[in-house]
Amino acid sequence: MITRYFIQLSYKGTNFHGWQYQPNALSVQETVESKLAIILQQKIPLTGAGRTDTGVHARFYVAHFEVDTDIETVILTRKLNMMLPSDIAVQTIFEVDNNLHARFDALRRTYEYYFHFAKDPFLQDISLYSSHKLDVETMNLAANELFHYTDFTSFSKLHTDVKTNNCQIYKAEWRKAGNNLIFTIEADRFLRNMVRAIVGTLVEIGKHKMTIAEFKNIIERKNRNGAGMSMPAHGLFLTKIDYQKEVNDKFML
Repeated sequence: MITRYFIQLSYKGTNFHGWQYQPNALSVQETVESKLAIILQQKIPLTGAGRTDTGVHARFYVAHFEVDTDIETVILTRKLNMMLPSDIAVQTIFEVDNNLHARFDALRRTYEYYFHFAKDPFLQDISLYSSHKLDVETMNLAANELFHYTDFTSFSKLHTDVKTNNCQIYKAEWRKAGNNLIFTIEADRFLRNMVRAIVGTLVEIGKHKMTIAEFKNIIERKNRNGAGMSMPAHGLFLTKIDYQKEVNDKFML
């Protein structure tokens, strides 16, 4: 009998070309699949909750796989962690209904983007250093405007193969944490490059190079060329994926 499992993992994206398999570059998916194949003595394809771009990190990521033999999930988790490189960690593996899909049954996703303003060599791979002071209050006022829209074509990578550019944003806010600044955004789905493009545009507002009215106009024009530059990948983290409650309760947080 075929059984489906969810695997919860985290990874530092610095050394990977994103989650999804790449023909000529190392991905997180390929790395985990190769270790699963060794342990279970068969090819185990993973279906991820979505893509993350090259250099983007994930504190919380979910994928599913199927096997036709019984497995001890605790033992499999331990073996994977022994074999995987130090920049990938598995938190838990658990059985789910065979119809449950890691990508299509995800209800919400949350990303965070990190800035630091005091030069720090220990943050260089996981946060963006900025020498510019930013007007956080005005950036938050602009972020609030995102709740009034659903079509985010202006912040999408061009020529993607999605059927719609509509997303429902539930949270978008900046908060200070000591010398750091964190932008948190939660939505039902995200377009390719959407978070980094939104952050880049809001930073223009924080530098007083763009007004909130201009920000709204950019969204309404539905033209990527009008938005700000996309922020570097290394400051971005996928931090949460929400499913139905009975699934969420099984994750390790």
